[in-house]
Amino acid sequence: MQQVISELMKGSFGEVRLDEPLALYTTWKIGGPADVLLIPENKTQLVAAVKLLHQHRVPWTALGRGSNMLVADKGIRGVVIKLGDALETVRIEGESIVAGGAYSFIKLSVIAGKEGLTGLEFAGGIPGTVGGAVYMNAGAHGSDVSRILQRAEVLLPRGELVTLQNEDLAYAYRHSILQTNPGIVTEAEFRLRYGDRKEIAAAMAAYKDRRLRTQPLQLACAGSVFRNPEGRHAAQLIEEAGLKGLRVGGAEVSPLHANFIVNIGQATAYDVLTLVEQVKETVRTRFGVTLVPEVLVVGER
Repeated sequence: MQQVISELMKGSFGEVRLDEPLALYTTWKIGGPADVLLIPENKTQLVAAVKLLHQHRVPWTALGRGSNMLVADKGIRGVVIKLGDALETVRIEGESIVAGGAYSFIKLSVIAGKEGLTGLEFAGGIPGTVGGAVYMNAGAHGSDVSRILQRAEVLLPRGELVTLQNEDLAYAYRHSILQTNPGIVTEAEFRLRYGDRKEIAAAMAAYKDRRLRTQPLQLACAGSVFRNPEGRHAAQLIEEAGLKGLRVGGAEVSPLHANFIVNIGQATAYDVLTLVEQVKETVRTRFGVTLVPEVLVVGER
């Protein structure tokens, strides 16, 4: 590991930070340190770094905006690659919009709307990056990434860039092949269509108003914690089980939206995971339904 750290610092791979607290980079404001945090300045540095890590068999974890992710209290061993300016690109190509993997998914939906392109309105309330959205098949309001994704450029663990078409990603509800065959989404193309700017703006405004009224966005959180069971809503099950306001340490089931767990002050990953298990057990006992978390848990517990 020391040899890799030395090579990263001496070479042209980007900024290197040692023992960096990852709570600074997650929307939950939770997470222990990364052995090494690497911040590439461009795609060339990113590719070179992944090749180097593969050569030395050093594990790595990609980190975008830190939403939909819970970093364990002991942190992450190996190298955490922070995707920032290197992949924050966007361009319009007719009815398609092409964005770098680190580009804000919310911001992308706003740009599409201003261009009169419809199909991305659902993304207006989904935190995180384009890459994370492709990885999770993020969705809301009856739509998701699988319906609009044309292709994705993916950096494989051995350092090879490949292009995957929509059908290659084996999309299902909150699932893609990238969850079992990891890679970094460096770019994605979404096929949209021209629509009425006023109608697009009205839909996005309505979605935003609903989010502000129903979600605890003023507190540190990671979006919805559980996937919706088939034909049911996780939030409704949790609320009917009387779990709103349930606390473990600094973690709380939001009184505003039952499928959100919020950090009300100094919450740890242990607090969140303990609360998740309590919610799962109570809902399973009351309704016979096993809730499945959609939050990615990474690091050493």
